[in-house]
Amino acid sequence: MPLIMGMSVLLACQFLGELVTRGWGLPVPGPVIGMVILLIGLLIWGKVPGSLRLAGEGLLRYLTLLFVPAGVGLIAHFELIGKDLWPIIFTLVVSTAVTLAVTGKMLEQLNRRRNRRVER
Repeated sequence: MPLIMGMSVLLACQFLGELVTRGWGLPVPGPVIGMVILLIGLLIWGKVPGSLRLAGEGLLRYLTLLFVPAGVGLIAHFELIGKDLWPIIFTLVVSTAVTLAVTGKMLEQLNRRRNRRVER
């Protein structure tokens, strides 16, 4: 029963995300909005319920299977990707650099905050 409850929470958040995205015409996928809704709910709750943890760990166990359709898509659209290879490479490099920079800055700020707490 806990697994069903956890999956229900995940699917409800995804559904709410789809409603928000389609209702407001946002250019963001519904599941992304659903993850934000789930994050807000978990921050308010203060902890991860056991049923949600169980469902999440079960999904993570088979995460590698979710890459199979992406690999098939790469093979099926190889020519199309080849035509736009340089913009794709540029986008990947820039997005990786931005991600690393933002992660580094956040880590720096969190370390400063932690050091201030330790000094008190």
